[in-house]
Formats: sequence, structure tokens, C-alpha cells
Amino acid sequence: MRVAVGILVALGAALTLGACAPTGSNARSIDPQIDAVGTNLATDPDVTVIPDLEYGAVDGVPLLLDACLPPDRDASDAAVPGILIIHGGSWREGAKDSVGWRAVCTWLAAAGYPAFSVDYRLAPEWVFPAGFRDVEAAVTWLKADEQAERFDIDPELIGVFGGSAGGNLAALLGTSGSGDLGVGSRVAAVADLSAPIDLTGVDLTDDFAPLLLEYLGCTTFADCPSAEPASPSTHIDESDPPFFIAHSTTEKIPLAQSERFVEDLRAAGIDVEFLVADGTLHSIALLDDDLKSRILAFFDRTLGGGATAE
Repeated sequence: MRVAVGILVALGAALTLGACAPTGSNARSIDPQIDAVGTNLATDPDVTVIPDLEYGAVDGVPLLLDACLPPDRDASDAAVPGILIIHGGSWREGAKDSVGWRAVCTWLAAAGYPAFSVDYRLAPEWVFPAGFRDVEAAVTWLKADEQAERFDIDPELIGVFGGSAGGNLAALLGTSGSGDLGVGSRVAAVADLSAPIDLTGVDLTDDFAPLLLEYLGCTTFADCPSAEPASPSTHIDESDPPFFIAHSTTEKIPLAQSERFVEDLRAAGIDVEFLVADGTLHSIALLDDDLKSRILAFFDRTLGGGATAE
């Protein structure tokens, strides 16, 4: 039986998401005629989930992820791209197997992409860069020959999907490093929803500021050496992968965070698809059928498609 994402569906029913369509290469606004209705997520019973795979360890404590595998795959099938999923939660809460993020994992797998939902170290016990080092380690783990063979994934075609704080970490994976996207912890495509991008204290709501400082391990933004390294916008260069970015107009993370990021990416020549939704929906609460189909089209275009797209 499909497990509905109760909280998110309720939020989607209460709030109307308007104008969710791609902006094209240069535009900021989107077609106001489209009237989406918010989240449509459920776990897929046909997807095999392998929970609690250890991708690393810190001080003897294992770091874990869940694998969601497309149905009807066998050893004779050609390797396909894989997608790493990074949950949100203000860098201090959330989990790889929470109802909403498990639904994301099975949705991507049902579309043909082996998907891997990752847990990472959380604040306040662990501050930046601990969580980011964990997601880097997860990408490196996925690219190892053992995992590529086990899951039939192409190690040079690893995408990443994240929302909110997970969107920040996904975007940071996309802009960190330079050169060949197939090596190290570089990724080949990034989809982020509602991500905080500039962590230096600009375009920030009062209620979010304490959470951000907690994650950065700082008391003020004026004296916070980790703020710039934790900001994806700091690291942009022309070798970065394609991005898909979606954000609401009046949500908890100001839209200006994504707007400036898109401008900076495009100035560097990076392929960016940017969506702006009218309303307050945040992160995976944005995932109606239309947005889901556009994200899949983005991954199909930039990664070459999953098993069902072949």
C-alpha cells in the first residue's frame, strides 16, 4: 500500500502553489497560468529499499544511507546514472528515512534512477564542515568500483537532489572543486529546492539566523570564518555541473538567495533551470506532479536518463 506523506499533503491542500514552470535560459518569472496544488509524494511499493548501508565512519560510528533500486533491473542491464538524496532540517534534524524523504527516494528509483538517501552529522553536536564532509564521502563511496558494480551505476554520472539545508549541501557539492565532474566527490547534476546559499548573514530571516549560526559554529556573522566556505556561491567556476533550482516567493528562505545564485551561475556559463513558485511552500512540499516531471526531465537531459528512460 502506498504510504501518503500526510503532513506534506495537508500543507499542499492548505496552500495553493501557483506558476510552477521553468523560466527558460534568461527569464526570472514563470507562466502565471499554471496552477499547481503542492506536494504529491508517496512511497512506491515496487521499489526495493536496502536500508542502513555504511558508506563511512567517524570515531567508530557508522555513517549510513539507504539505497532505493529501480524495479525490473538485472545484471545484464547497462549502467545508469545514480542520484544522491540529501534531506533537509536546518542542518540539525531530519533523517534519510523520514516519510517525505523515503518517498523522494522511491520516486526517483521508480523513474529508473538508483537513488541513495543519506544521513549526515547534524548540528549542534557537529558543525560545518562535518555534514558536508559526510556527503562528499557518500559521493566518493558511490563512485567506487564495488558500488558501481553492485548497483549498476555509472560512477561518472552521479546527480544530487536536496531540499532546504540538504539543498545547501547539494549545491555545495555542485560548486566545490573544479575540473572533471567524474572524479572525486564532484557530481554531474544538481537539483536543489529552497536552498540557503549565501550563509554570510545576508537575506536571512530573524528566526533562521540562530539555526544558521549554530550550524556554522559561530556566535555572530561578523566573526564567522566558516560562513563563506559553507556558501555554495563562494566556489562557483565554469566547470560546475548543470543546476535545477526551485524556490517559493515568500517562504522561510528568502527568494533572493536563489536569485543571486542563479545569476552567478549563469555569469560563469553554467546551465541553470530556475523555477519560482508563488506562495510559501518550502523544500519538498513543492513537489507536485508538474515539478516532479520537470526534475526528471532535467536529470534525463543532463545525466542521460535512468533505466526506464533508455
